[in-house]
Amino acid sequence: MNKIYKNIGLGLLFLSSINLVSCKKDFLDTAPLTDISDATAFQTPDRILNQVNGLYTTIKAGQFYGGRYLIYNDIRAEEFIVNRPNGVTGLDTWRHNLNSNTDEVRNLWAAGYAAINAVNVFLDGIDKNPGVVTATVAEQYKGEAKYVRALTYYALLQLYAKPYTLDAGASPGLPLRLLAEKTTANNDLARSTVAQVYTQILADLNAAEATLPATYATAALNTSRASKNTAIALKTRIYLAMSNLPKVVEEANKIVSAAAPYQAATGVNLKLEASIATVFGGSYTGSEAVLFLPVTDLNAPGTQNQLAYYYNIASGGGNEEYYLNPAGILANPALAAGSVDGRRGLIAISGGKSFITKYKKPSPYSDYIPVMRYSEVLLNLAEATVVSDPARSIALLTAVRQRSNPAAYT
Repeated sequence: MNKIYKNIGLGLLFLSSINLVSCKKDFLDTAPLTDISDATAFQTPDRILNQVNGLYTTIKAGQFYGGRYLIYNDIRAEEFIVNRPNGVTGLDTWRHNLNSNTDEVRNLWAAGYAAINAVNVFLDGIDKNPGVVTATVAEQYKGEAKYVRALTYYALLQLYAKPYTLDAGASPGLPLRLLAEKTTANNDLARSTVAQVYTQILADLNAAEATLPATYATAALNTSRASKNTAIALKTRIYLAMSNLPKVVEEANKIVSAAAPYQAATGVNLKLEASIATVFGGSYTGSEAVLFLPVTDLNAPGTQNQLAYYYNIASGGGNEEYYLNPAGILANPALAAGSVDGRRGLIAISGGKSFITKYKKPSPYSDYIPVMRYSEVLLNLAEATVVSDPARSIALLTAVRQRSNPAAYT
């Protein structure tokens, strides 16, 4: 006890000496610069911009888009076989053995709703602090926030609700949280219907399209922050999931030219890369990247969340968690041994099994996270026009296919 009091006394003496040396208040201010209270979070333009960037960081969480969301969607289908059965790396998802208490569900659900609430807190705060940034900039930031919220709600719908097409969205969907939640008082919010959640998603994306910039100052920003074309591209995905084919065509036509070479006429110049290898070649800021979330060695997705960790071969730094099912897409003659298909360059053999190598960076696994590519927009439009305009549909499909394989599609 005496030792404790002695140390306290020495500390007080030290503080007294500091007071004698300097009267500057900030000399004794030990609060971290990143520790900002609700009352000051919207006081400067830089702080507001940092919060916008933080919204993208929330969806980049390893338990969400930074890893697990993409992984779970891959492995719950028939294209992958588990190579290293491990309850920590998606085994229950692969086995379709999930319930509401499974960690895979609880962790991803929590990460998704953390992102949604971050958006809601931001929207509430920027509305309560007008004039710190211009009205135009404020609306842009709100558009980015709404894009993030729409993307997140759609992702959660795909995993935890029935398809819209089953009953026109009448099935239970998700708790539709649109208010900033700072306590647990509203934790028991009831689920809205699938249709109601889709309505909100589209409302957010339409609002975002109206206020987002056409382009940013750099290619890196064009591919890592939402622009008008980013919102439009996501709407093609949403409407296709709803089987609203006329709306898919309407939205896609805003960013897809009438004939090849297909590209966006305005805004960010979206178009296919000349080679599929370029898409995953390491720059991540090319013309095909509608939205890729940047990752650095200092903010990687975290242990056992990383894409390359799951899929790449051991000699490439991966852990070979899941390999391609020989009876799946690998059975397609286009991917047979000796094929000239460019996708073969993204597959490697280890121990007689085929592994995906498009995510290449070894530990700490800083590959950018692909949220959406322009090739998807073209394929969405191809699917939407297969009956109404089959010639265009085949032309769109051929443009994507022949980029990897010179054989024509008929």
